[in-house]
Amino acid sequence: MKNLFLTLTLVLTSLLGFSQDTATITVTIDNVTSDKGLVMMSLHNKDTFMKAKAIMNAKSEIKDGKVAITFENVEAGEYAIIAFHDANENNNMDFSENGMPLESYGMSNNSMSFGPPNYDDAKFKVEDTNLELNIRF
Repeated sequence: MKNLFLTLTLVLTSLLGFSQDTATITVTIDNVTSDKGLVMMSLHNKDTFMKAKAIMNAKSEIKDGKVAITFENVEAGEYAIIAFHDANENNNMDFSENGMPLESYGMSNNSMSFGPPNYDDAKFKVEDTNLELNIRF
């Protein structure tokens, strides 16, 4: 009986010690101008924002101008999402010679200012509840 009690205590302690607050983030875009290509999204924190390496990346085919992408097991914290329509499926956002984007893009909170995206405008908090976000291109 003593061994059973110790075993159960150890198992419960281990489970509680390894539990983390995570959430699922479901992102929808419903104004993609064409079903051609893919929509690509990246989840960033302040340190990775606008850099090549994201916390998580995802991509989806487009159906009737709509996309839904889910980021699972996202730890609690502050994040921002950047999305773009990769119409030619080259896995890159394309720009004109003067630096203007040639493909549609958007970010969390739908803040669209002139110039590159700003983390403080796009950031949101993840806690222990699932989130549903909508991004507009």
